[in-house]
Amino acid sequence: MAYTTIKPPFSLKYREMSRHELNAYFQWFCDIMPTRIGMLEEVVTQTPGFETWVADQTPQSLDILGTWFLGQVETRPRTVGEQQDLATRSPYPIDIPDAELTNSTFSLAMDIGMYFSQVLRRTHPSLKWEQPLKDKKFADYGQPVLVGFGLVPLNPVRIAVTLAYGFAAKKHSGSRLRELFEYWSSRVGN
Repeated sequence: MAYTTIKPPFSLKYREMSRHELNAYFQWFCDIMPTRIGMLEEVVTQTPGFETWVADQTPQSLDILGTWFLGQVETRPRTVGEQQDLATRSPYPIDIPDAELTNSTFSLAMDIGMYFSQVLRRTHPSLKWEQPLKDKKFADYGQPVLVGFGLVPLNPVRIAVTLAYGFAAKKHSGSRLRELFEYWSSRVGN
């Protein structure tokens, strides 16, 4: 089976989506999660050297998954328009990298974020899904987040996308996914 890139039936421009669209997105996200985790398990186990990986939602499974993901991250050149758009949106002058993650990498990050969330929830049953809708200025407005870490919610998809950027920049090893799990686990109930 070839990996099928996730295609949410929404714009994912959360601040521009109506409440109805945001609620539908949240429901879609929760409903599609088991299917996407199944697809992730299938694509991982089709990779030579990773045939025995099982999506058993244990912290140990993140060790192998992180190493696998490191080898899957790909980038593409950013267009001039994308670079200009990023520079325009930033209130501060920053260097804009000339590479962007591929659609396939973003899709894998979303799937890995979903899986990461399920490992956390299985390990810490007190964690719950929420969708922040009070403040459009909130970074995770309209997105599924896990709560139960004190004041700071966890956006598992954002964590996985950020991890992919770190892998692309060669800033992390495959063990980083498990390290993130340990960090967030230490924050449960705080």
